Amino acid sequence: MRTKILAGLAALFPLTAVAAELDGSVLSVWWGIPFAGLLLSIALCPLLTPHFWHHHFGKVAIAWALAFLLPCAAYFGIGTAAGGAVHALVSEYIPFIILITSLFVVAGGICVRGNLQGTPALNTGLLALGTALASLMGTTGAAMLMIRPLIRANDNRKHAAHIVVFFIFLVANAGGSLTPLGDPPLFLGFLKGVDFFWTLKNIFPETLFLCVTLLLIFYALDTYYYRNREGELLPTPDPTPDSAIRFEGKLNFLLLAAIIGLVLMSGFWKSGIAFSIFGVEVELQNLIRDALLLVVIFVSLRLTPETARSGNDFSWGPIQEVAKLFAGIFITIIPVIAMLRAGQSGAFATIVSAVTDASGQPINAMYFWAAGILSSFLDNAPTYLVFFNTAGGDAQVLMTTLASTLAAISCGAVFMGANSYIGNAPNLMVKAIAEERGIKMPSFFGYMAWSCAILIPLFVLMTFFFFR
Repeated sequence: MRTKILAGLAALFPLTAVAAELDGSVLSVWWGIPFAGLLLSIALCPLLTPHFWHHHFGKVAIAWALAFLLPCAAYFGIGTAAGGAVHALVSEYIPFIILITSLFVVAGGICVRGNLQGTPALNTGLLALGTALASLMGTTGAAMLMIRPLIRANDNRKHAAHIVVFFIFLVANAGGSLTPLGDPPLFLGFLKGVDFFWTLKNIFPETLFLCVTLLLIFYALDTYYYRNREGELLPTPDPTPDSAIRFEGKLNFLLLAAIIGLVLMSGFWKSGIAFSIFGVEVELQNLIRDALLLVVIFVSLRLTPETARSGNDFSWGPIQEVAKLFAGIFITIIPVIAMLRAGQSGAFATIVSAVTDASGQPINAMYFWAAGILSSFLDNAPTYLVFFNTAGGDAQVLMTTLASTLAAISCGAVFMGANSYIGNAPNLMVKAIAEERGIKMPSFFGYMAWSCAILIPLFVLMTFFFFR
């Protein structure tokens, strides 16, 4: 029998301890406006008002969070509003941001020195390596580790934008599909109860098809540019001549293994002990995982040579943006999840009907494309949560009876984040680094021309192969 140890904090905060859960069947679609507004702000403000967004994105996130919490407190009581917010932050947001930060810090402490000649074969190999690493150290970590060596290898080529575009397709997106460490949507699924190895077992064929096909297309395209557009002799001397590859900050490889081990531990070890924190039940193994991940962060910051982080141009800016924006996302998504869980009785009955056939069974192809289209222009982590809950929100059912549906949601959210620059956080980071190094990257719509020409036909094929 499960043993519960009450931390006593709920007694100090009775509002959260006794708060009623928000009933999605009584909510109108208007309660979803703060969530939609925040996602649209994330998508459009960096393009339309970059200066304002750079300085005030945290305030924007707070404003949208309050746009939900204050009316919720007024209509349903302070206890319901506070309880929902505390539950979202304690059970999901804090573990999520601790893991993302640990991967970001550890990956930022590994600096790849040296240079090789950027031939089509080498470039394809580097993309394949980055794709494989993405499921181990996250798309952000793998992208930040691999993008600079890839750019250095090709810094004497006139045509390099296509190399970065395929890097975004593969390393910053598709490669992170096999473990909860790989991409934020999958870690949210892990926090909801999806087994650590479920994605590896269930969407490996889809991932293999997409990644191998993209690597073959890239090799053919890069060979064309290398032989026909660059000329037999490259136009300028290589500013970074060939030199042996070496790593600084090697300790972080051990810390990366520690992160993987801690996440695995929290998935396999069921302690039977839980604490009530502000009325939210938190299991012992998850507390230990998060505490030791904080230790990993501290050790990496303390022991990594400063030259390794400076070589990576490491800064806290990206993770600060993720932390502030996702705090707002986890708050504003509360009513959306409640309405989706209400099914046909909720305000989003139309969405539920669109992905469900007449007999009440999920339409996997619709889940794949619906999750994917939203992930193309909104952040893919909340998009995953939306459709996870549309499909019922029960991890045990989704992993078994509805395994093909969860596979469709996972593939759509992870793969189609590559359709635009704003589909996944690493996309814009990679673009900015490439432009800093002198590569003329496609515009927002220019990039989408690449994704529509290459990715969309592959997704159509995948629909017929895997999601019929």
